[in-house]
Amino acid sequence: MGHDRKIAVVGLGYVGLPVAVAFGKVQRTIGFDISSRRIEELRSGRDRTGEVAEDELRRADICFTDRIEQLAEADFHVVAVPTPVDEANQPDLSLLCRASETVGHALKRGDIVVYESTVYPGVTEEVCLPILERVSGLKSPEEFTIGYSPERINP
Repeated sequence: MGHDRKIAVVGLGYVGLPVAVAFGKVQRTIGFDISSRRIEELRSGRDRTGEVAEDELRRADICFTDRIEQLAEADFHVVAVPTPVDEANQPDLSLLCRASETVGHALKRGDIVVYESTVYPGVTEEVCLPILERVSGLKSPEEFTIGYSPERINP
């Protein structure tokens, strides 16, 4: 990577929290969620979902926040928000779009954004990328990099 990256995980649910804890075991990590209640719960060392053991959560070096300004401290963003399906079994990408807008506000030249949310092929490039570019005013791949990672930690 060339230098030490400052990592942020956006979305601290059943996928994002284990990812944040894994990163937090080796370096300081920013854990972002829009729910202030969720942030307070995690700051107190509890995970109501049971995805992460309390001792593991307490040992991880994670700065839990719901403040967008703190995302700007990171230069490697992992987006792991839910993508539920509606009554017609169509994916609801609204949380993913909102998360892309949030990251777009914090995006800087040289940043990397990786999507780990479960999506169908093309969503990263056709839905998320235009939002990041519009909100940040930056262009990929010249000014920032975008990618997709399938889930690697048991959700």
